[in-house]
Amino acid sequence: MTTTLSTTSGRHEHPPQPAYDHESHTLRRLGPLDRAALHLGVALIKWGRRPREVESRERIANRAEQHLARLERERAAERWLILNLPHR
Repeated sequence: MTTTLSTTSGRHEHPPQPAYDHESHTLRRLGPLDRAALHLGVALIKWGRRPREVESRERIANRAEQHLARLERERAAERWLILNLPHR
């Protein structure tokens, strides 16, 4: 391979941008009204994503029991396959 690549990294901007002037750029601080509006918006989003109804303890326990029963059925099916399928 005869291709030689440059070791210096060039600056590539597509499309080219004017140079950034740090001195003329001023930061705008958030005022109390902007901060309150931001907090209100976040609170409304959280409130809108809340669960509609709280699950009862009985329903949570039933789901856990169903999960354990499903795992036990899967283990039993795998054991049956291992014991009953012909060897290779």
